[in-house]
Amino acid sequence: MLRLPAVAGRFYPSNPQELTSLIREYSRPDPEREAISVKACLVPHAGYRYSGHVAGAVYARVAWPRKIIVLGVRHYPRGEPAAILSDGAWRTPLGDAPIDEGLAAELRGECPLLREDSVAHSTEHSLEVQLPFLQVLAPGFWFVPVALGTVEFESLVSVGEALGRVLSKAKESVLLLTTSDLNHYEDDATTRNKDRKAIDHLLALDARGLYDTCRNEEISMCGLGPAVAMLTALNALGAKNAELVKYATSADVSLDRSQVVGYAGMIFS
Repeated sequence: MLRLPAVAGRFYPSNPQELTSLIREYSRPDPEREAISVKACLVPHAGYRYSGHVAGAVYARVAWPRKIIVLGVRHYPRGEPAAILSDGAWRTPLGDAPIDEGLAAELRGECPLLREDSVAHSTEHSLEVQLPFLQVLAPGFWFVPVALGTVEFESLVSVGEALGRVLSKAKESVLLLTTSDLNHYEDDATTRNKDRKAIDHLLALDARGLYDTCRNEEISMCGLGPAVAMLTALNALGAKNAELVKYATSADVSLDRSQVVGYAGMIFS
């Protein structure tokens, strides 16, 4: 199937030249930091105006493999809670991004919880907004889209363990690209305090601690499920290092500190 863009012109520019220029601006390499091979990264998925600079800072640090699993959110209560698309392509203003059918089949085989579902992906923005970055920075890539809704911790662990098995058996490098925004719609000081607690567990590769803290502290991290699955996979892969590349809130752009959203960009190796 061909999945058409749902948020072009709203979350990011629909004009190809403007979009490419903006991505290159956000992801300008730091001459003092070489791009490195990483097992996973965490990036936000708000409109580029608010969080594109955080995602771009992460993407500038990554040495891109050819294959990428994009693990995102299912924001709306439509479709399967753990949804995958296994064939076809996703269109953006920059062209079509092809799904890696072989890698998708392996992941589906390892994780029966994942269901083939175009409905869950049809209007979901969290995965879509990553693709133009990849098209500019990693031309020739193949990807697998996975969207996770609100599910129990044990199910998230099951997805993460399956990801770990697939990645450990892969004959070539596969990046696990996970997307989440952090706390939503509280004042800036409260959001930064709550986000710090979540980030500390991410840096510690602590899936259970992240899940429990977000629930107990009412941290409205929309990609909690994908992040728990990612951390579970990273632990299975023996990852040891986590780095916070950049943190911001929407107030850094809007200057409205009464209701903000937090954004973290991180890499894991």
